[in-house]
Amino acid sequence: MRAPVFAANWKMNYGPSAARAFVAAFTARWSPRDDRTIIIFPPAVAMSTVVQSLANRSDVAVGAQNIWTEDKGAFTGETSAPMVKDCGARYALVGHSERRHVFGETNEETAKKCAAAARNGLTPILCVGELLSQREANTTNEIVLRQLRAGLSQLSRDTVASMAIAYEPVWAIGTGKTATPNDASAVHAVIRKELEGIVGHDAAAIPVLYGGSVNGGNAKALLAADGVSGLLVGGASLEVESWVSICEA
Repeated sequence: MRAPVFAANWKMNYGPSAARAFVAAFTARWSPRDDRTIIIFPPAVAMSTVVQSLANRSDVAVGAQNIWTEDKGAFTGETSAPMVKDCGARYALVGHSERRHVFGETNEETAKKCAAAARNGLTPILCVGELLSQREANTTNEIVLRQLRAGLSQLSRDTVASMAIAYEPVWAIGTGKTATPNDASAVHAVIRKELEGIVGHDAAAIPVLYGGSVNGGNAKALLAADGVSGLLVGGASLEVESWVSICEA
């Protein structure tokens, strides 16, 4: 069995001071475990602080919420994969729904960002998911597969086999609405079938996370759903008590 992954996406919350306080409180409550992977995705300005605060906790990894497609250059305001790697990040989120639907990130850009992460030694976590209108039009699978295929298009088989995917229905993010475990399982099955076509039996080891209004009350049921091997958590990861309860699911 693959170890479940619990990823905290802090979004645009917690600067260095608040991040330091959170990590201190979390690590005081959370003892190291080797049966799950814990990742924190802080804002870029707090990344070094979080890495330094976790210097004695190798069981908790750090990732970047976003990276740019190029490694350096005249891209004011952007952050590159080499930069976040130098800060101590080990993972990079790519194609989060807010990047797609608030900032207009395209499928082509997700492909370049996954490639940038991989060539710089970061593990990409590619996010895919449908809008409510697309779900109601019964095009969920089509949308998810289109995003998945595009995001993986520039990656080698070995890179795909060592990365992670996150299914996050856009209509469930920050809305309080959550896909049922059966809903999640159905889409995760589609994702896993596509991954099997790319990497064969190695697809079984690829974590496929669910994200979308995850909280301490529904985390266990979602994680128990067939094909769900981790959780990508937004708002509920900003409170130490709720984040600990989710990590214990």
